[in-house]
Amino acid sequence: MKAATGRAEGLSRAGSDLTVVGGALLASALLVWLVSGDAVLMAVFVAVMLAVGAVAYVLAGRRAPAAETDFAQPDWSVTVAAIDRTDMAVAVTDRAGRMTCANACFESWFGAGAAPPSLPVAHPSLERLADATRRAWRDGHGTAEILDEEGHHWRADVRRAGRGDDFLVWRISSMDAADPVAELVVQLDGKMGRALAKAGIAAALVDPDGSIRAASAGFAARATGDPATDMTGADFVALLSQEEGERIGWARDAGRGGALVLYHVPVADPDAAGEPDPAITPSLMMVVEAGQGIGASGCGAGSAPHLEALLSQLPLGLAMTDRDGRLLFANPAFMRAAGHEGHGPPTYPTDLVVKEDKRALSEAIRRFAQGPTAAGDLAVRLSAQPDDPVSLSLAGVRGLGEAAVLLGLTDTSEEIRLKRQVAQATKMQAVGQLAGGVAHDFNNVLTAILGTCDLMLMRHTPGDSDYDDIQQIRANSNRAASLTRQLLAFSRQQTLRPEVIQLPDVVADVSQMLRRLIGEKIQLVVSHDRDLGPVRADPTQLEQVIVNLAVNARDAMQGRGDGAGRLVLATRKITTTDVRAMRSEIIPAGEYTALIVEDTGGGIPPEILGKIFEPFFTTKEQGKGTGLGLSTVYGIVKQSGGFIFAESEAGKGTRFTVYLPVHHVAPGSAPEIAPTKAEPAPSQWAGGGSILLVEDEDPVRVVAERALTRQGYQVTCARDGEEGLELVQEGGRFDLVVSDVVMPTLDGPAMAREIRRFAPDLPVLFMSGYAEEQLRRQIGITNAWFMPKPFSVQQLSEKVGEVLSRMAQGDSGSDRR
Repeated sequence: MKAATGRAEGLSRAGSDLTVVGGALLASALLVWLVSGDAVLMAVFVAVMLAVGAVAYVLAGRRAPAAETDFAQPDWSVTVAAIDRTDMAVAVTDRAGRMTCANACFESWFGAGAAPPSLPVAHPSLERLADATRRAWRDGHGTAEILDEEGHHWRADVRRAGRGDDFLVWRISSMDAADPVAELVVQLDGKMGRALAKAGIAAALVDPDGSIRAASAGFAARATGDPATDMTGADFVALLSQEEGERIGWARDAGRGGALVLYHVPVADPDAAGEPDPAITPSLMMVVEAGQGIGASGCGAGSAPHLEALLSQLPLGLAMTDRDGRLLFANPAFMRAAGHEGHGPPTYPTDLVVKEDKRALSEAIRRFAQGPTAAGDLAVRLSAQPDDPVSLSLAGVRGLGEAAVLLGLTDTSEEIRLKRQVAQATKMQAVGQLAGGVAHDFNNVLTAILGTCDLMLMRHTPGDSDYDDIQQIRANSNRAASLTRQLLAFSRQQTLRPEVIQLPDVVADVSQMLRRLIGEKIQLVVSHDRDLGPVRADPTQLEQVIVNLAVNARDAMQGRGDGAGRLVLATRKITTTDVRAMRSEIIPAGEYTALIVEDTGGGIPPEILGKIFEPFFTTKEQGKGTGLGLSTVYGIVKQSGGFIFAESEAGKGTRFTVYLPVHHVAPGSAPEIAPTKAEPAPSQWAGGGSILLVEDEDPVRVVAERALTRQGYQVTCARDGEEGLELVQEGGRFDLVVSDVVMPTLDGPAMAREIRRFAPDLPVLFMSGYAEEQLRRQIGITNAWFMPKPFSVQQLSEKVGEVLSRMAQGDSGSDRR
């Protein structure tokens, strides 16, 4: 009706317009005739005007009237409803980075005030988000994997969109580990449970206490007769009955039904480290008729593809072979656990194991295929990881045509890696204790040799025939003492003087020396992260760590031929999230500052990579290395509370990473400040005195007695702590006790504590090859000084004089070295 009215109105307007135009044309023609008086001119004028009007009318009819488009204003609530998802966070941002809209999942994960790429995630993840944003604006698409401080893992996908490409659409999905138990409960209650029932499999998820957590409709139908029965909480064992000959059947059949075969599969995360705990791990129980077999809804081999489609969805590694040992199928979890992810299943499962285990696996498959229905385990070594055996489960299957044996395999690569790390750490700890003990005993021998050499040199002058020989003995003894100090560094028993420092400052101090050390052909590249946390360590020892690693890198690059290469020194900020992502059982979660030393040498072969930190292990030619460089590095790092790891690939170089924990100042305490000036030396002692010398090693005691006697001291000797204590108890008066720490029966610290009961102010000078800091914590007594072994005659005399001088000045010495 409205359309007809509109057409009538349009025709009326058109007729009115034509009347006006015709009247105007007639008036113009009369005007022309009155002015010119020529009827022919008037006729020509009228004809021309009519022609022009006709042309204008035709052109106007061809031009379509402009459509009045009525664009609706955008309703973002409709957009939010369209992107509403519970498993994915979706958000839209404009060119200014402002949030346009987001779904409820985004707000739940990141909060209403966050707009990508500025999300509440770890700092490295923010950089990855920023890179993805730049790629999206430039190329139209970008992706990034991100972590937050609590270890949650997401994958962000961003695409450019809009009529003018003015918007970014963000889709963020969680990559956290899935819960296989929860997934299986959903699957058994849904289509998978019904598909299993059609395949002749009655499946139930059973808790360790025997109660059913979830069951398929087929299980409920066979156990109770009603597929709609809720089996949650029912006792699994009570639904079965055991008859004569260990024959298992359904309890409701009262012995009239067929025999059953049970397959038990622990349901645990295949990517988790370690074996599943049977006390807390649920089990998938698959019950089939003994005469029918798994998947025999039809018959014969035609049901094997059906079974493959079903079991491929499980997170458990399962495979099936026929009676001849051919592999019928293997699900992705099985191939991943076997180290062949991304490849098709081999013809035989024996192709997955090493040559030595092929025969044993083939015989086991034949035995389970031909014998009575049974299950068992076999230890094999996979060709993908030949050094570590894994457990392969086998179960005989009946009634599935060609199918004969069900194989089960769990991915243990992460567990094996962690076991290797723990074994390596344990071995290094044991070797360190042995090295420390050897160094301590060797220091006693070197003390006697050095002291004897010093006493002999007092009777000889330069030019004597024996003088040069004695000097040669002394020089070799000092070289041996340097080796023992390196052993003590490896065993974490050296004396450290830690300070709170910034790692880049140490790198800067040693960089100039490194440039001269590595030569002109090797390029030195130094880089530092921002906002590095301070560390507490001995700067001198850290310099030794850097120099030792750089020298090893130089030798590795020079061994490649031309001697050229690239040495990288870098410091990195390691957050708690980064440590969790490493999934290491060695490094505890926390904040670290990392030192990275990377070279482009020939690399370290995998078979010796685990031995490089052991003392006296070296790959250099005889006479060119002691094998203590990396062991010293290992000891310094461990004694500083840090960790060191080596990564290497043949032909591509080696990378050492040192992790030092960030030092946090306790609230309310003053920050540690490194000493700025040396402590003034005490005045030289020349007053003599009476000394009690306690030493169980005869050569050390003899040398020390002769050295102190030559300096004018009255020396009384004791062979052990008990004899020294008796001398004090009998009334002996001494100005100083010089004692060894480790002695049989009564050691030095125990003797000193007993002596203090009779002479509370008597100072003690301990001699030991162990670390001074460690001894101070263990002994904890005042008026105690320490002197490391080995020492020379002059060092012993000077130390005794220093202690007596300090005591004369009233210095307790409890905090002195």
